[in-house]
Order: sequence, then C-alpha cells, then structure tokens
Amino acid sequence: MSAFLESVRTATDLILHADPVLSRTVALSLGVSGTATLLSALFALVAGAWLAVAHFPGHRALILVLNTLLALPSVVVGLVVYLLLSRSGPLGSWGILFTPTAMVIAQTVLVAPVIAALTRQLVGDALRDGGDQLRSMGGRPLTCALLMLVHDRWAVLTVLIAAFGRAIAEVGAVMIVGGNIDGVTRVMTTSIALETSKGDLPLAMALGIVLLLVVGVVNLFLGLAQRGHGSALAGVR
Repeated sequence: MSAFLESVRTATDLILHADPVLSRTVALSLGVSGTATLLSALFALVAGAWLAVAHFPGHRALILVLNTLLALPSVVVGLVVYLLLSRSGPLGSWGILFTPTAMVIAQTVLVAPVIAALTRQLVGDALRDGGDQLRSMGGRPLTCALLMLVHDRWAVLTVLIAAFGRAIAEVGAVMIVGGNIDGVTRVMTTSIALETSKGDLPLAMALGIVLLLVVGVVNLFLGLAQRGHGSALAGVR
C-alpha cells in the first residue's frame, strides 16, 4: 500500500511540474487520437446517415458487418495497417511506418466503424420520431438524414466523444504501427505498458492519471455544453 501511495505522490508531482517527458507523451496522444477522430468523422458521419435511409440488396448484411466491426480488435487493425505500410506492402513506398501518421491511419480505421454504426442508429431513431414532416416537405432520404444530424448535433458530439475515447485508450494498433519509439511515436497507453514493465511505476501512474483526466475533462465540457443548450431551448419556449 505504501508503494502505491508513493507512486501516486510522485505521479502528482510530475503532473504539477509539467515533466517534459510526460508533456510530450500527452501532446502526441491528443494529437494522434484527435486527428484520427476528425478524419473518421469526415466520412463516417455521412456513411452512417446514408446507411440509415438506404435500401439495397445486401443492406442487412452490410449492417451486420458494420456492427461486427465495433468489436474489431485493435491488434488486428494494427497488423493490417502494418502489412500495408511495410516495405513489402502496397503502400510501403510512402515510408510512413513507425511514424505518427501511421498511428493516425490505424486509429482512423479503428474508430470509423464506431462513428458510422452509432450515427446510423442515431439517425434511424430520429427519423422515426420526426422524419414524416421532412418527407412531407419533399426532402430526399439522404437530405433528411443529414438534416437530422444537424438537428441532433449534441448527440453527434457525444458519438465523436465516444470515438475519441476509443482511440485514445487503445494500445495494440499504435504499438504495432508506431513501434513505441521514444520521443517519436510513444503515446500514453504504450508508455504506461512500457514503464510498468520497466518498473517505473510513478511515470506509469502519472500517465494513467492524465489519461483519466483527459477523458473526464472532455466529458465535463460536453455536459456543460449540453446543459447550456438545454437552457437556451427552455428560454426560447
């Protein structure tokens, strides 16, 4: 118990004094996961909205595949991206293996199904509740779906938060394609695993605390934004 408390105390000191190694690792984690979430959102939001209103042969099978990808192991994503980006792979000429760019690609592949599946469910539920009015005004199915995304933008933000949490907390894919290189591709999760194996528990604990704080702060701002939005609506009424 005393060793645990000592680790927590040292970790708190590292955080309060903005340890350079800790700061660099946290900044890289936020940059990689934030970029991957934004890139995924660019096409996954539209794809999810389209799947909510599309009707074509194999639609149910595609939905089944998408839902299956929600539980896609990160190490499998890392392996596939590694094979694509390795020197013998089809994208080996890019020369981006073991770089933050490769990590962004892996996390984009990992979180895109999360955003698409949750968006499809969100839009489907919204259209069942209020889609008749839009359709009566002559709105096309995809147009109605995209309008629902704008109308339920706070729910969409929640989807993006969930995707960001999935990205920043994963370790397998970034370990494989990034190589966990000190000062280059070492993020919070891979650092926690490495420092724990080395016995540097204070640094591992500090990274774990920061990881929890990041997720907590993001959710706090989301909750405040939703509360403010609700208050604004109440004032309009």
